[in-house]
Amino acid sequence: MEFNQFKQATSDVEISQPPTDTISEIAFSPKANFLAASSWDNEDGTKVASGGADKAGRMFDISTGQTTQIAQHDAPIRCIKFVEAENSSPIVATAGWDKMLKYWDMRQQTPIATVTLPERAYAMDCNHPLLVVATAERKILIFDMNNPTTPFETAESPLKWQTRTVSCFAKKDGYSIGSIEGRVGIQYVDAKLKEKCFSFKCHRDSTNPMEALVYSVNSIAHHPVYGTFATGSNDGSFMFWDKDARQKLKSHTNVGGPIVSTAFNGDGKLFAYAIGYDWAQGYKGNTGSIKNTIMLHAVTDEDVKPKQK
Repeated sequence: MEFNQFKQATSDVEISQPPTDTISEIAFSPKANFLAASSWDNEDGTKVASGGADKAGRMFDISTGQTTQIAQHDAPIRCIKFVEAENSSPIVATAGWDKMLKYWDMRQQTPIATVTLPERAYAMDCNHPLLVVATAERKILIFDMNNPTTPFETAESPLKWQTRTVSCFAKKDGYSIGSIEGRVGIQYVDAKLKEKCFSFKCHRDSTNPMEALVYSVNSIAHHPVYGTFATGSNDGSFMFWDKDARQKLKSHTNVGGPIVSTAFNGDGKLFAYAIGYDWAQGYKGNTGSIKNTIMLHAVTDEDVKPKQK
């Protein structure tokens, strides 16, 4: 699929002064409508916690405007998340291409714990006490943050190709995983619920029956109230799904470029999606024709509320 120009949805709002290069991740504050964005251009004036190719993790203090280094790896940091329990001292987890998962207390300069991963970290999410880390070679490590140094389950992805994203369920009893093959896996953690696990195809173009086009699922975000979820893809669309009913709720297509990251705000009334070149075609595919920006979508019940059976 080729994108020739940015096509703003009529009801969605573009933020002012978006990053000038591809956005790697966006995230809302759980307490207020602050949206943080990290970008490959290394301009980190709006971030709260960020990790980068310089192997360092940093904290930006909104109240003081100060940035301090809080983490260090031996290779680029791919994932960074706050993982503490509510009303606890801040704990940040970092996972990198050095095959290490590290936990950091903001009051200390050395990690409070480390875990050796089987491969390079590709994606990570936490909804305390559930932490899920996805690595290269389709490995998945699941942690109970009451015992954060020992995974209670190490599994292989139910999807056949490279993992792009993971997202914990709102109820903390499982996670969704997306891959480059246009497929999502729904995985429950409790052994008693394993029979509910399933995978499904999405973000595919079957207009030509002789040559179906398959697009990467770059991002998954779960709605904090209804437990439904959104997927964003490099086909330039985002879709809302009900995993319990196993059905699609609504599609929003052709936004003018690949969607590289998505996020709901704390009450689920706002949905942010970042558009930009996702490097799926390498440096030769980066022609500069895709606008890097972040859009805000006002969420309706039609988008995310499960339909009555």
